Amino acid sequence: MNLDNTLECSYPFKHWELSECLDNETLNEISFAQIPGGDRAYDGTRAADHTGKGVDGKLRLFVDKNNCQNFPNLTKLINKFQGSLASKISLLLDKNLSKSFVRLEIIGDKKGFWLKPHKDIPEKLMTMMIWANPNNEHENLGTDLYNEKFELVKTVKYHHNNGYFFSSGNDTWHGLE
Repeated sequence: MNLDNTLECSYPFKHWELSECLDNETLNEISFAQIPGGDRAYDGTRAADHTGKGVDGKLRLFVDKNNCQNFPNLTKLINKFQGSLASKISLLLDKNLSKSFVRLEIIGDKKGFWLKPHKDIPEKLMTMMIWANPNNEHENLGTDLYNEKFELVKTVKYHHNNGYFFSSGNDTWHGLE
């Protein structure tokens, strides 16, 4: 993973935008992953019940020990996050990530999906989203960032091989309208 093209942003909260961060093999692994199908609830959450165990929770795809052989490039990325990348990102976030657990999800939002403004739980030390957008879908499908009045003030653009990351905090309201 390439962190050379990282831009620090301070508004509406401290976050970093990434560009050209993954190699083509990893992007292809994301783009062609088979995300579980089924009826979705679209209730403004990822899992459709705020616990992760709802109908949409069963349709999520995490890279774990049971399927990592299907995702060799993403598995290498997870290993880097458990090593050298953790140190680099720890310095940026000013947060110790050395004993953290990496949970990598391949997300394939479908038409109609939305995500209400929310903050991540404190146990989630860092959120990072990197987009594989090989079909050049509209850039406004990226993550929306909100101020303390829940006003949409910025959208991190949905560009292929770009993304962002931030550390959870009291002001890190984000979603997808």
